[in-house]
Amino acid sequence: MMYSHEVEQMCVVANGANHGSAPIPQEGGWTKIKEIKDISGFTHGVGWCAPQQGACKLSLNIKDGIIQEALVETSGCSGMTHSAAMAAEILPGKTVLEALNTDLVCDAINTSMRELFLQIAYGRSQSAFSDGGLPIGAGLEDLGKGLRSQIGTMYGTLAKGPRYLEMAEGYVTRMALDEDGEVTGYEFVHLGKMMDMIKKGTDANEAVKKATGQYGRFDGAAKYIDPRVE
Repeated sequence: MMYSHEVEQMCVVANGANHGSAPIPQEGGWTKIKEIKDISGFTHGVGWCAPQQGACKLSLNIKDGIIQEALVETSGCSGMTHSAAMAAEILPGKTVLEALNTDLVCDAINTSMRELFLQIAYGRSQSAFSDGGLPIGAGLEDLGKGLRSQIGTMYGTLAKGPRYLEMAEGYVTRMALDEDGEVTGYEFVHLGKMMDMIKKGTDANEAVKKATGQYGRFDGAAKYIDPRVE
């Protein structure tokens, strides 16, 4: 340890106030975090790349400082999905400190890790008041039927108005309009449920019918449109 000449000439003054770090809520208890291994919890982080073309939602389940489970959901960038595949392999087994600086190509995933670290280090985790935390596998509960991310995709123009393309329920096939041309409801196909049925042997056309649902005042609309064509 090197000290400057000025510091070397100083006399010693005792540090009286030394009460350690403030405790944070973790998995149903209060913990004073001193080392990485003291961190546990399940939480999320949202990140974006430098051009802000794509975004990532990262969910991690951390036990004793080690990442045990990772859910990586991306949107807006095709290359980001491949980085997400890498992240699913790279992140589990790393400490939360190691995960802050991985060799992932995608800046959005690294940014989401940074935001998640801020949450977990200050006791703002989803499992802060869950006794014993959440089990490994809790990340899958954020997904819908068929383990498919909940996606919302909407498009609108001043000239032609809004188009619903995908809602939390699924892929929008038709929009219902009233006499004034305003949206009253929509029809959708739940792709997760559809694929589950097809994998179990249901005919594809039959699976589409069974996975089709409606929302809002769909029946009896003045007009129906395909949002991707009309």
